[in-house]
Amino acid sequence: MKQLTSTFLIAILSLGGISGCSALAPFKVAVLQGNIIEDKDVKQLVKGLNKDQVQYLLGTPLLNSPIHQNRWDYFYSVKIGEKIIGEKKLSLIFSNDEKLDTWVLEETTLTGDS
Repeated sequence: MKQLTSTFLIAILSLGGISGCSALAPFKVAVLQGNIIEDKDVKQLVKGLNKDQVQYLLGTPLLNSPIHQNRWDYFYSVKIGEKIIGEKKLSLIFSNDEKLDTWVLEETTLTGDS
């Protein structure tokens, strides 16, 4: 009986140690969504580019509203599981003659376990 109790105690402690081990957590794949916005591409933006040149450089915008025809929006996010690791939002404003006028890049990077 004493041997059965010690075996049972060892099994319980082993299971408790294994359950706290993060190595047994399921693997979570990084999910990339939207247009990949690279810094080297944003640095190539210059005032006066036409829409075709911008589209060649950055790709098709994620949001191209028929109401706001002079504004293009690009969005890129990286998620692992439910946790967002980083986001980039790029908004481009074109003048009435369809030349690039201004742009704004917002970048959010989350680090740590928060």
